[in-house]
Amino acid sequence: MATVLDLLRARLGDAVSTDAAELDAARADKSGHAAPDRPLAVVNAREIDDIVATMRIATQTRTPVVTRGAGTGLAGGAVAGAGELVLSTARMTALVELNVDDEYAVVEPGIINGDLNALLAPHGLWFAPDPASRAISTVGGNIATNAGGLLCAKYGVTRDAVLGLTVVLADGRVLDLGRRTVKGVAGLDLTALLVGSEGTLGVIARATVRLRPLPRGGIATIAAYFPDVERAARAASVISASGLVPAIMEVLDARSVAVIAAYLGQPAREAAFLLVHHDGPGAAADADDSLAVIRSLGGEAELTTDPDESEGLFRVRRSFHGAMERRGRVLIEDVCVPRSALPEMFARIADIERRFGLEIPTIAHAGDGNLHPNFVFTPDPLDPDGVPEHVWRAADEMFVAALALGGTLTGEHGVGLLKKRWIGDELGDDQQQLQRGIKALFDPLGILNPGKAY
Repeated sequence: MATVLDLLRARLGDAVSTDAAELDAARADKSGHAAPDRPLAVVNAREIDDIVATMRIATQTRTPVVTRGAGTGLAGGAVAGAGELVLSTARMTALVELNVDDEYAVVEPGIINGDLNALLAPHGLWFAPDPASRAISTVGGNIATNAGGLLCAKYGVTRDAVLGLTVVLADGRVLDLGRRTVKGVAGLDLTALLVGSEGTLGVIARATVRLRPLPRGGIATIAAYFPDVERAARAASVISASGLVPAIMEVLDARSVAVIAAYLGQPAREAAFLLVHHDGPGAAADADDSLAVIRSLGGEAELTTDPDESEGLFRVRRSFHGAMERRGRVLIEDVCVPRSALPEMFARIADIERRFGLEIPTIAHAGDGNLHPNFVFTPDPLDPDGVPEHVWRAADEMFVAALALGGTLTGEHGVGLLKKRWIGDELGDDQQQLQRGIKALFDPLGILNPGKAY
Protein backbone atom coordinates (compact mmCIF):
# COMPACT_ATOMS: atom_id res chain seq x y z
CA MET A 1 0.00 0.00 0.00
CA ALA A 2 1.32 3.43 -0.93
CA THR A 3 2.26 5.62 2.02
CA VAL A 4 0.77 9.05 2.56
CA LEU A 5 4.06 10.61 1.40
CA ASP A 6 4.04 8.53 -1.79
CA LEU A 7 0.50 9.67 -2.55
CA LEU A 8 1.26 13.31 -1.80
CA ARG A 9 4.42 13.36 -3.90
CA ALA A 10 2.68 11.66 -6.82
CA ARG A 11 -0.02 14.32 -6.76
CA LEU A 12 1.81 17.45 -5.61
CA GLY A 13 5.47 16.90 -6.51
CA ASP A 14 7.92 19.35 -4.99
CA ALA A 15 5.19 21.05 -2.96
CA VAL A 16 5.84 18.24 -0.46
CA SER A 17 8.88 18.85 1.75
CA THR A 18 10.62 16.67 4.29
CA ASP A 19 13.47 19.13 4.76
CA ALA A 20 14.65 18.91 8.36
CA ALA A 21 14.68 22.68 8.87
CA GLU A 22 11.10 23.04 7.62
CA LEU A 23 9.93 20.17 9.80
CA ASP A 24 11.65 21.60 12.86
CA ALA A 25 10.14 25.04 12.25
CA ALA A 26 6.67 23.50 12.13
CA ARG A 27 7.16 21.94 15.58
CA ALA A 28 6.90 25.33 17.29
CA ASP A 29 5.31 28.78 17.18
CA LYS A 30 5.89 32.11 18.92
CA SER A 31 4.45 30.75 22.16
CA GLY A 32 7.74 28.91 22.72
CA HIS A 33 5.95 25.56 22.87
CA ALA A 34 7.50 22.84 20.70
CA ALA A 35 6.25 19.36 19.88
CA PRO A 36 8.72 16.65 20.96
CA ASP A 37 8.99 15.12 17.47
CA ARG A 38 8.97 16.27 13.87
CA PRO A 39 5.84 16.02 11.68
CA LEU A 40 5.78 13.73 8.64
CA ALA A 41 6.05 16.45 6.00
CA VAL A 42 5.14 20.01 5.08
CA VAL A 43 2.85 20.55 2.08
CA ASN A 44 3.43 24.05 0.72
CA ALA A 45 0.10 24.71 -0.96
CA ARG A 46 0.19 26.97 -4.00
CA GLU A 47 -3.52 27.03 -4.85
CA ILE A 48 -6.87 25.70 -3.69
CA ASP A 49 -6.44 22.48 -5.66
CA ASP A 50 -3.34 21.65 -3.60
CA ILE A 51 -5.38 21.99 -0.39
CA VAL A 52 -8.15 19.82 -1.84
CA ALA A 53 -5.69 17.11 -2.89
CA THR A 54 -3.97 17.13 0.49
CA MET A 55 -7.20 16.77 2.41
CA ARG A 56 -8.47 13.97 0.17
CA ILE A 57 -5.25 12.03 0.68
CA ALA A 58 -5.30 12.77 4.41
CA THR A 59 -8.86 11.42 4.65
CA GLN A 60 -7.97 8.36 2.58
CA THR A 61 -4.99 7.56 4.82
CA ARG A 62 -6.50 8.83 8.10
CA THR A 63 -3.55 11.21 8.52
CA PRO A 64 -3.88 14.21 10.89
CA VAL A 65 -3.37 17.65 9.30
CA VAL A 66 -2.26 20.87 10.98
CA THR A 67 -2.88 23.99 8.90
CA ARG A 68 -0.20 26.63 9.33
CA GLY A 69 0.44 30.15 8.11
CA ALA A 70 3.39 32.24 9.27
CA GLY A 71 3.76 30.39 12.59
CA THR A 72 3.26 33.54 14.67
CA GLY A 73 0.59 32.05 16.94
CA LEU A 74 0.94 32.35 20.71
CA ALA A 75 -1.09 29.37 21.94
CA GLY A 76 0.44 26.37 20.18
CA GLY A 77 -2.50 26.19 17.79
CA ALA A 78 -0.41 25.48 14.68
CA VAL A 79 2.24 23.26 16.25
CA ALA A 80 2.63 19.87 14.54
CA GLY A 81 4.28 16.70 15.78
CA ALA A 82 4.83 13.02 15.09
CA GLY A 83 2.51 11.41 12.55
CA GLU A 84 0.99 14.73 11.44
CA LEU A 85 1.08 16.58 8.12
CA VAL A 86 1.60 20.32 8.02
CA LEU A 87 -0.50 22.07 5.39
CA SER A 88 1.14 25.45 4.89
CA THR A 89 -0.78 28.24 3.16
CA ALA A 90 2.09 30.71 3.58
CA ARG A 91 2.79 30.78 -0.17
CA MET A 92 -0.81 31.64 -1.09
CA THR A 93 -0.39 35.40 -0.86
CA ALA A 94 -2.51 36.86 -3.66
CA LEU A 95 -4.89 39.79 -3.51
CA VAL A 96 -7.36 38.05 -5.80
CA GLU A 97 -9.90 40.83 -6.17
CA LEU A 98 -10.35 44.39 -4.95
CA ASN A 99 -13.71 46.10 -5.20
CA VAL A 100 -13.26 49.74 -4.29
CA ASP A 101 -16.89 50.71 -4.81
CA ASP A 102 -18.28 48.00 -2.51
CA GLU A 103 -15.28 48.10 -0.15
CA TYR A 104 -14.26 44.47 -0.07
CA ALA A 105 -11.31 42.36 -1.12
CA VAL A 106 -10.84 38.67 -1.84
CA VAL A 107 -7.50 37.41 -0.56
CA GLU A 108 -5.58 34.18 -0.20
CA PRO A 109 -4.85 33.15 3.40
CA GLY A 110 -1.08 33.59 3.31
CA ILE A 111 -1.08 37.31 2.62
CA ILE A 112 0.53 39.25 5.46
CA ASN A 113 -1.78 41.68 7.25
CA GLY A 114 0.57 44.63 6.80
CA ASP A 115 1.26 43.78 3.15
CA LEU A 116 -2.48 43.75 2.41
CA ASN A 117 -2.85 47.20 3.90
CA ALA A 118 0.10 48.47 1.86
CA LEU A 119 -1.76 47.35 -1.28
CA LEU A 120 -5.01 48.94 -0.11
CA ALA A 121 -3.64 52.31 1.00
CA PRO A 122 -3.34 53.85 -2.51
CA HIS A 123 -7.07 53.21 -2.91
CA GLY A 124 -7.89 54.99 0.37
CA LEU A 125 -8.93 51.73 2.05
CA TRP A 126 -7.68 49.48 4.84
CA PHE A 127 -8.29 46.13 6.53
CA ALA A 128 -9.02 47.16 10.10
CA PRO A 129 -7.89 44.17 12.27
CA ASP A 130 -4.60 45.35 13.74
CA PRO A 131 -2.78 42.71 15.80
CA ALA A 132 0.63 43.67 17.18
CA SER A 133 2.01 41.02 14.81
CA ARG A 134 0.53 42.70 11.72
CA ALA A 135 3.95 42.93 10.04
CA ILE A 136 4.47 39.16 10.23
CA SER A 137 1.09 37.46 10.72
CA THR A 138 -1.13 36.24 7.88
CA VAL A 139 -4.75 37.16 7.27
CA GLY A 140 -5.58 33.44 7.37
CA GLY A 141 -4.00 33.19 10.81
CA ASN A 142 -5.83 36.32 11.94
CA ILE A 143 -9.09 34.64 10.87
CA ALA A 144 -8.22 31.31 12.49
CA THR A 145 -7.77 32.99 15.88
CA ASN A 146 -10.19 35.90 15.45
CA ALA A 147 -7.28 38.25 16.10
CA GLY A 148 -7.92 41.64 17.65
CA GLY A 149 -5.17 44.13 18.38
CA LEU A 150 -4.77 47.75 19.29
CA LEU A 151 -7.64 49.15 17.22
CA CYS A 152 -10.37 46.60 17.83
CA ALA A 153 -12.31 48.52 20.51
CA LYS A 154 -13.28 51.09 17.88
CA TYR A 155 -12.93 49.19 14.61
CA GLY A 156 -13.75 45.62 15.59
CA VAL A 157 -11.98 42.27 15.69
CA THR A 158 -11.30 40.04 12.69
CA ARG A 159 -14.79 38.46 12.75
CA ASP A 160 -16.27 41.90 12.11
CA ALA A 161 -14.19 42.22 8.93
CA VAL A 162 -14.90 38.82 7.33
CA LEU A 163 -17.80 38.67 4.89
CA GLY A 164 -17.17 35.23 3.42
CA LEU A 165 -14.78 32.28 3.24
CA THR A 166 -13.84 29.57 0.80
CA VAL A 167 -13.16 26.58 3.02
CA VAL A 168 -11.87 23.09 2.23
CA LEU A 169 -13.39 20.48 4.52
CA ALA A 170 -11.54 17.48 5.92
CA ASP A 171 -12.71 15.23 3.06
CA GLY A 172 -11.71 17.72 0.35
CA ARG A 173 -15.12 19.25 -0.35
CA VAL A 174 -15.07 22.99 -1.00
CA LEU A 175 -17.60 25.33 0.64
CA ASP A 176 -18.18 28.93 -0.39
CA LEU A 177 -19.54 30.59 2.72
CA GLY A 178 -20.89 34.06 3.36
CA ARG A 179 -21.55 36.85 0.93
CA ARG A 180 -20.30 40.07 -0.62
CA THR A 181 -23.20 42.20 0.55
CA VAL A 182 -23.31 44.40 3.62
CA LYS A 183 -26.30 42.47 4.98
CA GLY A 184 -27.37 38.84 4.73
CA VAL A 185 -29.19 36.41 7.01
CA ALA A 186 -29.81 33.39 4.77
CA GLY A 187 -29.08 30.26 6.79
CA LEU A 188 -26.85 29.82 9.82
CA ASP A 189 -23.77 32.02 9.88
CA LEU A 190 -21.11 29.40 9.14
CA THR A 191 -18.63 32.11 8.21
CA ALA A 192 -18.69 33.47 11.75
CA LEU A 193 -18.41 29.91 13.10
CA LEU A 194 -15.23 29.31 11.11
CA VAL A 195 -13.63 32.54 12.32
CA GLY A 196 -11.73 31.69 15.48
CA SER A 197 -12.03 27.90 14.99
CA GLU A 198 -8.23 27.47 15.01
CA GLY A 199 -8.09 25.16 12.00
CA THR A 200 -10.27 22.50 13.59
CA LEU A 201 -13.27 22.72 11.23
CA GLY A 202 -11.78 23.38 7.80
CA VAL A 203 -8.91 24.93 5.86
CA ILE A 204 -9.36 28.56 4.84
CA ALA A 205 -8.44 28.84 1.16
CA ARG A 206 -9.77 32.34 0.42
CA ALA A 207 -11.42 35.12 2.38
CA THR A 208 -13.71 37.95 1.36
CA VAL A 209 -12.90 40.74 3.79
CA ARG A 210 -14.68 43.99 4.55
CA LEU A 211 -12.61 47.12 3.99
CA ARG A 212 -12.97 50.57 5.50
CA PRO A 213 -12.09 54.02 4.21
CA LEU A 214 -8.86 55.24 5.75
CA PRO A 215 -9.66 57.45 8.77
CA ARG A 216 -10.14 61.09 7.84
CA GLY A 217 -9.88 64.18 9.94
CA GLY A 218 -7.48 64.86 12.74
CA ILE A 219 -5.55 62.70 15.18
CA ALA A 220 -4.68 63.34 18.79
CA THR A 221 -2.47 61.09 20.90
CA ILE A 222 -2.03 61.25 24.66
CA ALA A 223 0.92 59.86 26.59
CA ALA A 224 0.04 59.64 30.29
CA TYR A 225 1.97 58.39 33.32
CA PHE A 226 0.55 57.20 36.65
CA PRO A 227 2.15 56.19 39.96
CA ASP A 228 0.74 52.66 39.60
CA VAL A 229 -0.94 50.55 36.95
CA GLU A 230 -4.22 50.25 38.85
CA ARG A 231 -4.75 54.01 38.54
CA ALA A 232 -3.81 53.93 34.85
CA ALA A 233 -6.33 51.14 34.29
CA ARG A 234 -8.95 53.05 36.26
CA ALA A 235 -8.46 56.08 34.03
CA ALA A 236 -8.92 53.91 30.94
CA SER A 237 -12.11 52.44 32.39
CA VAL A 238 -13.51 55.90 33.17
CA ILE A 239 -12.68 57.13 29.65
CA SER A 240 -14.68 54.25 28.19
CA ALA A 241 -17.54 54.73 30.66
CA SER A 242 -17.69 58.41 29.65
CA GLY A 243 -18.81 57.41 26.17
CA LEU A 244 -15.48 58.14 24.53
CA VAL A 245 -14.22 55.54 22.02
CA PRO A 246 -10.49 55.97 21.40
CA ALA A 247 -9.04 54.21 18.36
CA ILE A 248 -6.22 52.98 20.61
CA MET A 249 -6.07 52.79 24.40
CA GLU A 250 -3.22 50.79 25.91
CA VAL A 251 -2.05 50.35 29.49
CA LEU A 252 1.49 49.22 30.35
CA ASP A 253 2.63 48.48 33.88
CA ALA A 254 5.84 50.04 35.19
CA ARG A 255 7.89 46.90 34.62
CA SER A 256 6.82 46.80 30.96
CA VAL A 257 7.74 50.47 30.56
CA ALA A 258 11.22 49.81 31.96
CA VAL A 259 11.82 46.72 29.81
CA ILE A 260 10.72 48.46 26.60
CA ALA A 261 12.82 51.53 27.38
CA ALA A 262 15.91 49.34 27.82
CA TYR A 263 15.11 47.53 24.57
CA LEU A 264 14.78 50.80 22.65
CA GLY A 265 17.73 52.46 24.40
CA GLN A 266 15.55 55.18 25.88
CA PRO A 267 15.34 56.61 29.41
CA ALA A 268 12.57 55.09 31.51
CA ARG A 269 10.20 56.58 34.04
CA GLU A 270 9.24 54.51 37.08
CA ALA A 271 5.56 54.76 36.29
CA ALA A 272 2.70 53.02 34.54
CA PHE A 273 1.86 54.25 31.06
CA LEU A 274 -1.49 54.95 29.39
CA LEU A 275 -1.56 55.55 25.65
CA VAL A 276 -4.78 57.06 24.25
CA HIS A 277 -5.24 57.82 20.57
CA HIS A 278 -8.27 59.49 19.01
CA ASP A 279 -8.89 59.82 15.29
CA GLY A 280 -11.54 61.29 13.01
CA PRO A 281 -13.24 64.68 12.81
CA GLY A 282 -13.86 64.87 16.56
CA ALA A 283 -10.37 63.79 17.62
CA ALA A 284 -9.33 67.08 19.24
CA ALA A 285 -12.48 67.45 21.35
CA ASP A 286 -12.41 63.79 22.39
CA ALA A 287 -8.75 64.07 23.36
CA ASP A 288 -9.51 67.10 25.55
CA ASP A 289 -12.18 65.07 27.35
CA SER A 290 -9.79 62.14 27.81
CA LEU A 291 -7.12 64.49 29.16
CA ALA A 292 -9.58 65.84 31.70
CA VAL A 293 -10.29 62.31 32.96
CA ILE A 294 -6.60 61.43 33.14
CA ARG A 295 -5.64 64.55 35.07
CA SER A 296 -8.58 64.23 37.43
CA LEU A 297 -7.26 60.80 38.43
CA GLY A 298 -3.69 61.93 39.08
CA GLY A 299 -2.10 61.27 35.71
CA GLU A 300 0.63 63.39 34.14
CA ALA A 301 -0.15 63.69 30.44
CA GLU A 302 1.00 65.28 27.22
CA LEU A 303 -0.93 65.50 23.96
CA THR A 304 0.40 65.55 20.41
CA THR A 305 -1.32 65.98 17.07
CA ASP A 306 1.87 65.32 15.11
CA PRO A 307 1.65 62.03 13.13
CA ASP A 308 5.36 61.25 13.53
CA GLU A 309 5.26 61.78 17.29
CA SER A 310 2.14 59.61 17.49
CA GLU A 311 3.85 56.87 15.50
CA GLY A 312 6.79 57.02 17.90
CA LEU A 313 4.44 56.38 20.82
CA PHE A 314 2.82 53.47 18.95
CA ARG A 315 6.31 52.06 18.36
CA VAL A 316 6.86 51.93 22.11
CA ARG A 317 3.76 49.78 22.53
CA ARG A 318 4.49 47.56 19.52
CA SER A 319 8.00 46.87 20.85
CA PHE A 320 6.65 45.00 23.85
CA HIS A 321 7.00 41.45 22.57
CA GLY A 322 10.45 42.06 21.11
CA ALA A 323 11.55 43.50 24.45
CA MET A 324 10.16 40.48 26.32
CA GLU A 325 12.05 38.03 24.11
CA ARG A 326 15.28 39.70 25.23
CA ARG A 327 14.47 38.78 28.84
CA GLY A 328 14.73 35.02 28.32
CA ARG A 329 11.95 32.48 27.86
CA VAL A 330 8.48 34.00 27.96
CA LEU A 331 5.04 32.47 28.31
CA ILE A 332 2.89 35.10 26.58
CA GLU A 333 -0.63 34.94 27.95
CA ASP A 334 -3.92 36.50 27.01
CA VAL A 335 -6.96 36.97 29.22
CA CYS A 336 -9.87 39.37 28.94
CA VAL A 337 -12.07 40.88 31.65
CA PRO A 338 -14.84 43.50 31.68
CA ARG A 339 -13.23 46.92 31.29
CA SER A 340 -14.35 47.99 34.75
CA ALA A 341 -12.46 45.01 36.20
CA LEU A 342 -9.09 45.97 34.67
CA PRO A 343 -7.69 47.62 37.82
CA GLU A 344 -8.57 44.55 39.93
CA MET A 345 -7.08 42.18 37.34
CA PHE A 346 -3.82 44.12 37.31
CA ALA A 347 -3.78 43.95 41.13
CA ARG A 348 -4.29 40.18 41.08
CA ILE A 349 -1.50 39.69 38.57
CA ALA A 350 0.82 41.76 40.78
CA ASP A 351 -0.13 39.57 43.75
CA ILE A 352 0.62 36.39 41.76
CA GLU A 353 3.94 37.91 40.69
CA ARG A 354 4.93 38.53 44.33
CA ARG A 355 3.80 35.17 45.68
CA PHE A 356 5.47 33.10 42.99
CA GLY A 357 8.63 35.20 42.74
CA LEU A 358 8.10 35.70 39.02
CA GLU A 359 8.55 38.59 36.66
CA ILE A 360 5.19 39.16 34.89
CA PRO A 361 5.26 42.37 32.84
CA THR A 362 1.71 43.07 31.72
CA ILE A 363 0.08 45.26 29.10
CA ALA A 364 -3.59 45.64 28.19
CA HIS A 365 -5.78 46.71 25.32
CA ALA A 366 -7.69 48.83 27.78
CA GLY A 367 -10.47 49.69 25.37
CA ASP A 368 -11.73 46.10 25.50
CA GLY A 369 -10.27 44.69 28.74
CA ASN A 370 -7.76 42.35 27.04
CA LEU A 371 -4.58 41.81 29.09
CA HIS A 372 -1.30 40.21 28.02
CA PRO A 373 0.68 39.06 31.07
CA ASN A 374 4.14 37.78 30.10
CA PHE A 375 5.62 35.17 32.42
CA VAL A 376 9.41 35.48 32.18
CA PHE A 377 11.38 32.45 33.37
CA THR A 378 14.62 30.51 33.07
CA PRO A 379 14.14 27.21 31.18
CA ASP A 380 14.87 23.89 32.85
CA PRO A 381 18.11 22.55 31.26
CA LEU A 382 16.57 19.07 31.26
CA ASP A 383 13.44 20.31 29.46
CA PRO A 384 14.44 23.41 27.47
CA ASP A 385 11.19 23.47 25.46
CA GLY A 386 8.94 23.07 28.48
CA VAL A 387 7.36 25.54 30.89
CA PRO A 388 8.28 24.93 34.56
CA GLU A 389 5.47 23.69 36.75
CA HIS A 390 5.56 26.69 39.08
CA VAL A 391 4.94 28.96 36.07
CA TRP A 392 1.91 26.88 35.11
CA ARG A 393 0.65 27.12 38.70
CA ALA A 394 0.95 30.89 38.54
CA ALA A 395 -0.82 30.94 35.16
CA ASP A 396 -3.56 28.74 36.61
CA GLU A 397 -4.21 31.28 39.36
CA MET A 398 -4.31 34.05 36.78
CA PHE A 399 -6.88 32.20 34.64
CA VAL A 400 -9.01 31.49 37.70
CA ALA A 401 -8.86 35.18 38.64
CA ALA A 402 -9.93 36.28 35.16
CA LEU A 403 -12.89 33.90 35.16
CA ALA A 404 -13.90 34.99 38.67
CA LEU A 405 -14.04 38.60 37.44
CA GLY A 406 -16.42 37.63 34.65
CA GLY A 407 -13.69 37.30 32.04
CA THR A 408 -12.37 34.75 29.58
CA LEU A 409 -9.24 32.65 29.11
CA THR A 410 -8.40 34.26 25.79
CA GLY A 411 -9.36 37.48 24.08
CA GLU A 412 -7.51 36.92 20.81
CA HIS A 413 -4.70 34.35 20.91
CA GLY A 414 -6.96 31.30 20.94
CA VAL A 415 -6.88 28.14 23.04
CA GLY A 416 -4.53 25.99 20.98
CA LEU A 417 -2.58 23.53 23.08
CA LEU A 418 -1.51 25.81 25.88
CA LYS A 419 -4.94 26.62 27.34
CA LYS A 420 -6.77 23.41 26.58
CA ARG A 421 -6.47 22.19 30.17
CA TRP A 422 -8.55 25.16 31.37
CA ILE A 423 -11.18 25.45 28.64
CA GLY A 424 -13.67 23.25 30.52
CA ASP A 425 -13.58 25.67 33.44
CA GLU A 426 -14.93 28.41 31.20
CA LEU A 427 -17.27 26.51 28.90
CA GLY A 428 -18.68 23.86 31.22
CA ASP A 429 -19.41 20.24 30.27
CA ASP A 430 -22.57 20.80 28.22
CA GLN A 431 -21.13 23.53 26.02
CA GLN A 432 -17.85 21.67 25.55
CA GLN A 433 -19.76 18.55 24.47
CA LEU A 434 -21.81 20.61 22.00
CA GLN A 435 -18.69 22.16 20.51
CA ARG A 436 -17.11 18.74 20.08
CA GLY A 437 -20.30 17.61 18.34
CA ILE A 438 -20.02 20.50 15.87
CA LYS A 439 -16.40 19.54 15.26
CA ALA A 440 -17.51 15.97 14.47
CA LEU A 441 -20.01 17.21 11.86
CA PHE A 442 -17.29 19.08 9.98
CA ASP A 443 -14.52 16.55 10.58
CA PRO A 444 -15.92 13.07 11.34
CA LEU A 445 -12.49 11.40 11.42
CA GLY A 446 -11.01 14.07 13.69
CA ILE A 447 -8.01 14.68 11.43
CA LEU A 448 -8.03 18.49 11.42
CA ASN A 449 -5.69 19.96 14.04
CA PRO A 450 -6.40 17.17 16.54
CA GLY A 451 -5.90 17.82 20.23
CA LYS A 452 -6.30 21.58 19.95
CA ALA A 453 -8.87 24.05 21.27
CA TYR A 454 -11.59 21.75 22.66
